[in-house]
Amino acid sequence: MNALELVTDIKNFCIKNADDEIVKKYSRYFKGGYIGYGLTNEMIPTKVKEYKNQSWLTIDLVYEVSKLLVKEEKYELPSFALLLLNEFSKEFDYKTFKELESWFSIGINNWAHTDGICQYFFPVFWKKNIIQLKDLSKWRKAENKFQRRCVPVAMIKYLKHSTDFLKMFSFIDPLMMDSEREVHQGLGWFLRECWKRDRKTTEDFLMKWKNDCARLIIQYATEKMTKEERLQFRRDKKLNQK
Repeated sequence: MNALELVTDIKNFCIKNADDEIVKKYSRYFKGGYIGYGLTNEMIPTKVKEYKNQSWLTIDLVYEVSKLLVKEEKYELPSFALLLLNEFSKEFDYKTFKELESWFSIGINNWAHTDGICQYFFPVFWKKNIIQLKDLSKWRKAENKFQRRCVPVAMIKYLKHSTDFLKMFSFIDPLMMDSEREVHQGLGWFLRECWKRDRKTTEDFLMKWKNDCARLIIQYATEKMTKEERLQFRRDKKLNQK
């Protein structure tokens, strides 16, 4: 089976199992709108396992198919790309990272697929030293806001391999004035995880940014603190009066 044939087979499977009620159910989780067939959570992984058991499915074919799936409008099609590629985790290398990087320029456009990329692929990248933090440098200024979000979310997995919080905080500095809500959420999430591991260094970083960065970053970052602990990260009163 070639790439076009596999994409056609996947689309036919989605059409056959479409459910408008599931589309309505999932729509509540996507502020920017949700366009999908309405497959259940179990259907895609089950179908992916069927494909993986076929001798013709290789990682190179998945690279080719993914480029076609990721650009599609229907939510389930990029999901197939993520799960198909995840089946080849033992074969991941730097090419895999570059393939993922290209996805953002052709179709990754929601938080769920972005966080899926971070969940499935980056633990392997970090563990096997396939990439270093510097490989995400250009992502911090990427045009696609979800590629920028991917930086701090992927770094949550990096915490298993590094305790150099000063280095990590220096790395996210360029993102702290980002204008997009999804990036703010990712940064706050990462900083909350950092705080669990090194309160003092994380609080120093938050103190540096509390008057300038988006409040949503602070809100997420301080979520696990006590009410009294959170008070110190309010904006200074003089700035609030401006």
